[in-house]
Amino acid sequence: MAAESTLTTKVVRKIEEIPYRDWESVFPKALENYEFFKSLDASNFDQFKFFYIVIYDNGAAVGATSCFLMRFPFDMTVQGPTKTVLLPLKKLFPNILSPKVLVCGLPMGQGRIGIARDTDRIMQAICAGMEKIAKEERAVGLLFKDFIETYDSVLSPLLKKGFFKVESLPSTDMDITFSSFDDYLKKLSPASREGLKRKFKKVDGQVKIDFEAKNLLSQEELSQVYGLYLQTFEKQDLGLEKLPEDFFGNASKNMPQEAKFFLWRIEGRLVAFAFCLVSGGHFIDYYLGFDYAVAHQYNLYFIRFRDLLKWCIANGIKKYEMGVTTYESKRRLGFNFIRLYFYVKHRNPLVNPFAKLLTQFIKPENFDPIFKEMNKGLQPIDSAAAARPIFSSTQKI
Repeated sequence: MAAESTLTTKVVRKIEEIPYRDWESVFPKALENYEFFKSLDASNFDQFKFFYIVIYDNGAAVGATSCFLMRFPFDMTVQGPTKTVLLPLKKLFPNILSPKVLVCGLPMGQGRIGIARDTDRIMQAICAGMEKIAKEERAVGLLFKDFIETYDSVLSPLLKKGFFKVESLPSTDMDITFSSFDDYLKKLSPASREGLKRKFKKVDGQVKIDFEAKNLLSQEELSQVYGLYLQTFEKQDLGLEKLPEDFFGNASKNMPQEAKFFLWRIEGRLVAFAFCLVSGGHFIDYYLGFDYAVAHQYNLYFIRFRDLLKWCIANGIKKYEMGVTTYESKRRLGFNFIRLYFYVKHRNPLVNPFAKLLTQFIKPENFDPIFKEMNKGLQPIDSAAAARPIFSSTQKI
């Protein structure tokens, strides 16, 4: 006679409190793996408080996900006049637009939930675990952040429990089906191809830019990389997470096979970097940084992209993922948009109907007009857009 199924929930603050085999047996395979979470736990994030939930059925792990607690800036995608109007309100009542929220997912990257079977029961157990954390931490809201459409069947039942579904800023990726960088250029639109060639011609032969790929950096190099990261972070209008200084070192220590640093130097001085995760045929271009004294002069954004794409081609990479922001440039470069979604609710059922108003602030079109074009059904490159330059001097990188 089969044993009766009994679900138990384990909630911990550090991933190492969960046996590696339990987590890996059920959590989706991704570059953001057990060792990646170890790197987050070991770093001095002051914005976030991390939690891990594992559901067991008679001792076997059948569900797993990561969560983090933060004050979520619901106005983060608002630009222009609306942002100007909201700024005084935010100063007077900072907690209105930045409430304490428990978020299922990651501050960076896509959200993932591992479920071995009995999807509805396990999701109910995960939600119950999140409700318990939220109550203990006095979080007013619950949020499932940046989930791809394939999670719809798992998350859509949340809509009957008071959650609202909102489109998030998309991620971007590229299928590498070409044999060389020249072959890649041939697949671009004429306007984009010629725009890139002009940028490279302006730099090539004018200055020597040294390119290097490394798995480990010295402490001096880590400090230089973090300085460039901060330059870029401070220029962003949008940035959910600010990395602590020890993150890059912890990631390279815990993920020696997956973590890679790409460095660009001019006359020995570091002027750009990329922190990437690599495994098999998958490459994630995670974080970047520039020395803005020379970044625009030498088109470092595009030099960086060219060198990384060449590296991917040479190393058999088939999928290049580049994340969010600078969408117009990425569209010109041939990246695809990956639609992502939030599911969010206020824990107070009386307040929750009004919380739906807040979700209007996080629509992608509030951040970048390119999404209004997408929602009108335009193709990735329309004729009007093709005539525009591949990179606008007003766009921040």
